[in-house]
Amino acid sequence: MTDRIIAMLDKGGSVCRERWTRAAARGVPHNGKTGAPYRGANVLLLWEAAIEEGYASNVWLTYRQAQSLGAQVRKGERGVLCAHFERRARERRGEADEALSEGSVDEEAVTPDAGARAGVLLCLPFWLFNVAQIDGLPLEVVDMGLAAPMESTRAPVERALRLLGGCNATIRHGFDQAAYLPALDEIRLPWPRQFTSAEGQCATALHELVHWTGHPGRLNRSFGRRFGDATYAFEELVAELGSAFVMGHCGLVDATVEGHAAYIDAWLRVLRGDRTAIFTAARLAEEAFAFIVAREMPALAESASGEGA
Repeated sequence: MTDRIIAMLDKGGSVCRERWTRAAARGVPHNGKTGAPYRGANVLLLWEAAIEEGYASNVWLTYRQAQSLGAQVRKGERGVLCAHFERRARERRGEADEALSEGSVDEEAVTPDAGARAGVLLCLPFWLFNVAQIDGLPLEVVDMGLAAPMESTRAPVERALRLLGGCNATIRHGFDQAAYLPALDEIRLPWPRQFTSAEGQCATALHELVHWTGHPGRLNRSFGRRFGDATYAFEELVAELGSAFVMGHCGLVDATVEGHAAYIDAWLRVLRGDRTAIFTAARLAEEAFAFIVAREMPALAESASGEGA
C-alpha cells in the first residue's frame, strides 16, 4: 500500500493535490451495506482508484457483502487492496476476520510500541469493489453514490470563509509568503491582492489552517523522534493531505496553494524509510479535517423579500 502511495506522489505534488481535491469534492468513500465511511490511507487509495477507473460513485463493497445483497462482482474485476489495523490478542484473529467481512474498516495509528501496550497489532488486508464493478445491486445501494455530497450550491469561497471564520484563527496579512508560526500561534499571509485569485487565497489559508490545528492547545500534533530531521517535511505531508480534504469539502477543486515549497522528495524519503508513515499522516490529516469542519460557521438564511433589518 505504501508503494501505491509513493507511485501517486511520483506523479508530482500538484497532480496529487488536484486529483485528491477533485475526489474529495465527491465525498468520503463509504460502505454500501453499512453506510460507514472509510478512514485514513484507505480513503486516498479508494479516491485514486475511482479517478483512475472513472467511477462516478464513492460506494464500495467487499465480495461477500455484494453476495449478501443478491449481487455479483463481475468476472475479471480487480478489487482495491485496503488495510484494517486492530489491536487484540493473536488468538482472536478469526473473530477479527469475521468482523472485517462485515465492513468494519476503522484505522488507527501505527506506532512502534503499539504491540507492547496492547498485545498484538494486526494489519488485516481486505479488498473492496466499486458499485460500478458489481451487477444486480439493489437500486437503493446504487443511488447512495449518486447523491450530491455538497450540502448546498453556495460558492466555494464562501464555504472556505465560513471555515476560516468558525476556527477564529489569528490571521495577519502583509508578508512575503504564507506560513503558520507555532510560537506566536498565528497564520501569516501576503496581501489579498497578491494572490492570483480569491480561490488561491482561500486554498493557501486553509493549508495553513491545517498546520494551525496541530498547536498544543488544539490537537497537540507532535512526532517525537520518529522522523528525525524529516519532522518538518512530515508535518507538511499532513497539511497537504488535510488541505486536500478541506478544499474538496469546500469545492475548491481548481484552486492552487500559492507560494508553497515543494516537499515531494522529502516525503518520498520519509515513506521509503518508514513503511507505516502514510497511515499516520492520513489519520492525522483526517483529525485536522474533522476539527476544522466541526467549527464551520452556519450559512446565513436568505432574508425574506422586503424584510427590515
